Amino acid sequence: MQRATTITTTTILDHPAGLFTLFFTEMWERFSYYGMRALLVLFLISETTKGGWGWNRAEALTLYSWYTGLVYLTPILGGYLADRVLGSRRAVVWGGFIIAAGHACMLFNTPVLFYIGLGLIVSGTGLFKPNISTIVGQLYGKDNQALRDSGYTLFYMGVNAGAFFGILLCGYIGENIAWNYGFALAGIFMMMGALQFYFIQDIFGNIGVLTKNKTLIPPDETPHIVADRLKVICVLSFFTIFFWLAYEQAGGSMTIFAASYTDRVLAGNSGMVFKVVNSLMSIVPTLILSWVLMKLVMISVKRYLFSSLLLLACFTIIWGLLIWMLQRDFSHDQSSIPASWFGVLPAFFIVILAPLFSTLWEKYWQPSGPIKFAVGLILLGLGFAVLAYGALGIPSGASTASVSMAFLVLAYLLHTMGELCISPVGLSYISKLAPSRLLGLMFGVWFINAAIANKLAGSLGSYIDYISTTYSLASFFLIFATIPITAGLIVLLLNKWMLKNMHGVH
Repeated sequence: MQRATTITTTTILDHPAGLFTLFFTEMWERFSYYGMRALLVLFLISETTKGGWGWNRAEALTLYSWYTGLVYLTPILGGYLADRVLGSRRAVVWGGFIIAAGHACMLFNTPVLFYIGLGLIVSGTGLFKPNISTIVGQLYGKDNQALRDSGYTLFYMGVNAGAFFGILLCGYIGENIAWNYGFALAGIFMMMGALQFYFIQDIFGNIGVLTKNKTLIPPDETPHIVADRLKVICVLSFFTIFFWLAYEQAGGSMTIFAASYTDRVLAGNSGMVFKVVNSLMSIVPTLILSWVLMKLVMISVKRYLFSSLLLLACFTIIWGLLIWMLQRDFSHDQSSIPASWFGVLPAFFIVILAPLFSTLWEKYWQPSGPIKFAVGLILLGLGFAVLAYGALGIPSGASTASVSMAFLVLAYLLHTMGELCISPVGLSYISKLAPSRLLGLMFGVWFINAAIANKLAGSLGSYIDYISTTYSLASFFLIFATIPITAGLIVLLLNKWMLKNMHGVH
């Protein structure tokens, strides 16, 4: 594929303007995914008198594991179709509209439409997820190669900004107003995000368009070098299984821990303190993102008016919902923290910590990719060790407890630090190591390992009641501390072998 001159001549924060189009498109997709995911288990286990389905925890976590597993399984097919048939841009557009249709089905709260909706979201994500990451990598060539890692870090901030707002707003509306309204809100933003991308996609020039032109194979893409680098991609992707099977407890067993075993009661002045903290956590990231949005709109509004108006409309709705939510909270006595609120912490921490990690890698410590992976796995394990320690006082078989929320907050902080060492680093390394003709497929390989991990996460998480009854809740979390730490130590041992097979890629 040829690179378009419009990408290199127009920049925001020294990066191609197209990066921020992808930033906001991915932000709305992740808003929809994490917003719905934050509600899924809580909706399924909620009593039928409260609008839920009244499932037990094991049943809910089993469906959760199938859903999250399939969401990350279909990208390998989506990547292949983009490489061979559709092109990355068309795959992103189709995927976005299919996801939006899935969320629309869930508005009607009937079993048939609910399952059809989940199926459409899974299918749409398969087209959307690998190919938007592919386009990010194609924005960077020899002239701006040094910006690739920080570009993926900025892109990953968009991912987590969407997760932050999705969990915060969909979770709030779902738990406090109606479950199907929370699901519907996720769909509205996905539809607007897909339309925004559709009307601005010319900003990418030829990037993401399938071409039939055959080009010479670059010297660093000779068969044995390509084979070695693909081995590294597969090994790094394999070890993400041990990261995500533990990390994805956030939507399952950690949500149950927050709902049933964490002291969320606000007594005395603590209710007002929480309201102020929650307000700052909501407003400050929104101000930062609004500033970035205005920079993009100022560049694109003349040529891409409708897309710019859609972006402005999205943020107008975001601001309106935030102000309504905060006013509603301040007008009521806050007696407890919603269980879904804790789910916003990883995304909030990433938005705050990502620039710090980017500066750390660039100026103070430049470890290899495998070393970063090992550090990420170990940090994740330490987070679960914190939860295991906090759960030591919970008797075997207890269905409720009042553990300090400090343990959950610290665990999420460590998990987030680990995620910053794994996910954006992995995406960047795939774009460096994979040949251009296999880029979409290799992102699919990355996500297929995430699919395996998500299925395992839900399956293992469904044993929370059995293990906590037979042994203890601390033992349950200790399992998820041991697995990633062990995997991290193995990655450290494989560091030299992987560096050799990268053939000079850093």
